[in-house]
Amino acid sequence: MTVNQSSETILTTGLERFRYIAVEGPIAVGKTTLAKRLAERVGGNLLLEDFESNPFLPKFYRDMSRWAFATQMFFLFQRVGQAADLKQRDLFDHPTVSDFLLDKDPLFARLTLGDEEYQLYQQVYQHLAPQTSTPDLVIYLQAPADVLIERVRRRGLDMERQVSSEYLYRLSALYADYFHTYIRSPLLIVNSENLNFADQPEDFDYLLEKITSMRGQREFFSRG
Repeated sequence: MTVNQSSETILTTGLERFRYIAVEGPIAVGKTTLAKRLAERVGGNLLLEDFESNPFLPKFYRDMSRWAFATQMFFLFQRVGQAADLKQRDLFDHPTVSDFLLDKDPLFARLTLGDEEYQLYQQVYQHLAPQTSTPDLVIYLQAPADVLIERVRRRGLDMERQVSSEYLYRLSALYADYFHTYIRSPLLIVNSENLNFADQPEDFDYLLEKITSMRGQREFFSRG
């Protein structure tokens, strides 16, 4: 998906040095909403995970142990294809904003697969995973697990009704551990508990100010 915007507008955003931005975080943290807003602002390509096309996902949420491997493999093939497409794009011509990193795929696999399935997954992952483009900036959205649970319940997606609190707690902990040592790209850690990028323009504006002023490899943003 591409959002058209004049080059003059792009250059006045202060975001022109970030040609590839990846937004990451656990379920219901607001990844897709923020990715869409950023892509619109920079007038770039929008690369989103397509959850609705995964036929195994609703079954996975009902019976994780039975459908985890099929669900994980479908997402792996999908993400590998998207990563390959990203490598072929001219990021200097059109910036790209995505709501996922291929690097995080093993997080879900480790959480949901048994030992033997995970070993098989690892073999497939190492064989398929291309040398992906490195983001100029990764924005890691985080929120307390209790907040994520409430957001999942509030948005009321049928397929997510069976998501357990335990699963969200464990997923949040895995993300926190992963990004605690992440060094591939500049990283902005955003506490999204009190942020609403969909309905509060000032929250998005504050975040843009933080992004454009980043000078270090790892910074943190929050609003009380």
